[in-house]
Amino acid sequence: MTDPIVQIKPLGFPWETIDPFLFCAYHDDAYPAANGAMGPAASLAGRAIGQDFSRKDGWSMYHGEEIPGFPGHPHRGFETVTIVRKGLIDHSDSLGAAARFGGGDVQWLTAGKGIVHSEMFPLLDAGAPNPLELFQIWLNLPASHKMVAPHFTMFWAEDVPRFTATDGEGRSTDVACVAGRIGPVDGAPGSTGGPLAPPPDSWAAQEGSDVAIWTVRMAPGARWTLPAALGTGTRRSLYFFKGASVQVGGREVTGHAAIELRADQAVELLNGAVEGEFLVLQGKPIAEPVAQYGPFVMNTQAEIAQTMQDYRRTQFGGWPWKDEAPVHGSDPARFARHPDGHEERPVTAKA
Repeated sequence: MTDPIVQIKPLGFPWETIDPFLFCAYHDDAYPAANGAMGPAASLAGRAIGQDFSRKDGWSMYHGEEIPGFPGHPHRGFETVTIVRKGLIDHSDSLGAAARFGGGDVQWLTAGKGIVHSEMFPLLDAGAPNPLELFQIWLNLPASHKMVAPHFTMFWAEDVPRFTATDGEGRSTDVACVAGRIGPVDGAPGSTGGPLAPPPDSWAAQEGSDVAIWTVRMAPGARWTLPAALGTGTRRSLYFFKGASVQVGGREVTGHAAIELRADQAVELLNGAVEGEFLVLQGKPIAEPVAQYGPFVMNTQAEIAQTMQDYRRTQFGGWPWKDEAPVHGSDPARFARHPDGHEERPVTAKA
């Protein structure tokens, strides 16, 4: 059988991805106790406030000044899939929508023709550390869908399909399925027990796109086979980001890495001596030219120039919030309020 590994690269920041993905940022910040104003109870001296990616003391302020995070910034032409494993994100946008999500929740934002949003990381616990861990994955949109109306979809942690596989030695592998079909997560998208339906304008919603986003946690010494992709022409990346070592198709990988796999082959993973964690991204390439300028992703430089003109002229609808970095109070309850005023909450958080 052909070697299932195409190539192995060390992880950087952000993580390199393959079409239809644009990039993946992994944040793992050990924020200290809160100061009562949703910021860190620690000195900010020595940080480039407004542009702090230093990881000093194990955390960064990013573009935040008092509260860490990313104040209002624009996007056009792609989607963001934000998976929050620990901590909270406060979302606010130019459509007037707002959300607080975390602890396994996923926000899938279709930027489409243009949106401005902020993503702040409120620290609520004044008596203990406030760790934050998340992935933000940029998924491209095809030319036919780059100018669709912007919107977002919430996948609450309680609804994300998960399963546990146990090997012959009783060691477990836990899989969470944000998108795509795998193992017991089967059936038509949106059906009971099946994968959640991606936003309707997403590349992931197009027949044959074979987009999948899975997180995998393996117990020490666990053995599990990642099944072959269902589609044809699919490209697949396996990101090994926590753990000591893993054997991938019999090949030892001892450093955290981005591993491109042959998607048409199943591949056995044998985890090393400590718990290992992985992210799987796969999809059929859109295979169109990509022109990118910061947060704008189009197909040509002329479209980028038009996007910049549009943003200067319209601000993609303006900014309805009092400041560039809104946060949503001290109540940790998760919610999403959409532009039409409709509010949703996780089932366990409903009154």
